[in-house]
Amino acid sequence: MLYLGLGCAALVAILWLSRGGVILKRREWRLLSGALALAAFTGAAFSALKGGWPWAIAMVVLGLWLAVSTRRAGLGPASGGSSARRSEKLSEAEARSILGVGPDATPDEIQAAYSRLMRMAHPDKGGTSGLAAQLNAARDRLLKG
Repeated sequence: MLYLGLGCAALVAILWLSRGGVILKRREWRLLSGALALAAFTGAAFSALKGGWPWAIAMVVLGLWLAVSTRRAGLGPASGGSSARRSEKLSEAEARSILGVGPDATPDEIQAAYSRLMRMAHPDKGGTSGLAAQLNAARDRLLKG
């Protein structure tokens, strides 16, 4: 039970410290919450075997909350910027490389390449939001800048 108390105290401290801004970015939060979820499930199994059912249930609930939170953006506001800010960071060569178009590509060719890639990379089609954001930023860089 000492480890459960220490774990809860560490979690409360992390949440309290992060209220003013982002302390843990998405990747760090995902790793930490995944490890804490695993520890909570292990502690729940151990408590259940020892007959401590109230503690086991509490740790299962905590473990489920932590496991679900691994899929969220992390603590605090989202760390990513808007597509406009990302497109400013991309060079024209990087944007062309992402979309797979040459330096002499027309706006119609750029849009066609974007559409083709987005059909595969869209989060609703099994892609990731990060890849979709890169495609959006590359298209914006080439068509607007």
